[in-house]
Amino acid sequence: MPGKVLIVDDEPYIVHVLSMKLGNAGYDVVTAGDGEEGLEVARAEQPDLIITDYQMACLDGLAMCRAYRQDSGQPVPAMVITAREFDIEADTLDGTGVEVILPKPFSPRHVVDTIDHILQEHRKVADVDVSGAGG
Repeated sequence: MPGKVLIVDDEPYIVHVLSMKLGNAGYDVVTAGDGEEGLEVARAEQPDLIITDYQMACLDGLAMCRAYRQDSGQPVPAMVITAREFDIEADTLDGTGVEVILPKPFSPRHVVDTIDHILQEHRKVADVDVSGAGG
């Protein structure tokens, strides 16, 4: 079931911890240190899911997700990990694919479990779309 996950964060420790956990869980992991690099990597690698920090230099995580979804035309799910102490408004998430917002600090195990769930749900939807397309 694992797939390819892009991790975008300007904190190397977070990228390292998540990369190790996801790699140990069988995921193919690609990484970037900011939103601009994340957009380039996403275009090249076509991940199944994006994990991103919200606030980063150059391009924030939401803008990166929105730009990638517009470029690719694919409904790639995303997860935001943020140190912000206030809620991100729902309308700010439009067009981003963000399904989960996790506050820092977070449990790496919880991140893996959440990714497993999101990708499982997206694969179910894709299977229904494909099987119903010929109908």
